[in-house]
Amino acid sequence: MFEKEKEDATRVVEEYLEQANLHAGDLVVIGCSTSEVAAHGIGSYSNAELGEALFLAIRDAFYKNGIMVAAQCCEHLNRALILEREVAEKSGYEEVNVVPQPKAGGSLATAAWKYMKHPVAVEEIRAKGGIDIGDTLIGMHLKAVAVPVRIAHPTIGSAHVVCARTRAKYIGGERAHYLENSLS
Repeated sequence: MFEKEKEDATRVVEEYLEQANLHAGDLVVIGCSTSEVAAHGIGSYSNAELGEALFLAIRDAFYKNGIMVAAQCCEHLNRALILEREVAEKSGYEEVNVVPQPKAGGSLATAAWKYMKHPVAVEEIRAKGGIDIGDTLIGMHLKAVAVPVRIAHPTIGSAHVVCARTRAKYIGGERAHYLENSLS
């Protein structure tokens, strides 16, 4: 079930990884409206099975590259995030007490809670990059300088997809010198 959507999700992650300059151990944030994927207005058609199919496809595509995933909850949980306890602890993110549900957190975050080994919720992160499926507004969870990543096929199902990576801030003015591999 949802084979096309899973293929779309895997393709998006693969296209993203070709350009995003991520490394094993990096953390990405994924926001997803299953309503938008299923051609409905955001927040109007939560679908737990679709959320599970998408989460597993996305997680597997990132994990095979050693990249960790945080699933963003919907606005009803103030866009909290679900991630593995080990990642939260290593990064110093403070755990909060909430368990996402399809109508309060979203179907993708609910699937993350179900399929992660030791899931926790946190209020905020500073991710190295992210994928926004269905205009869910992940920007608040990215590091300070976000750069768009243009992929060839920016859709999953009927949802619009926006990808971003981050880069280090440039400081120092006209006399400064920068690392060439960090300029893009």
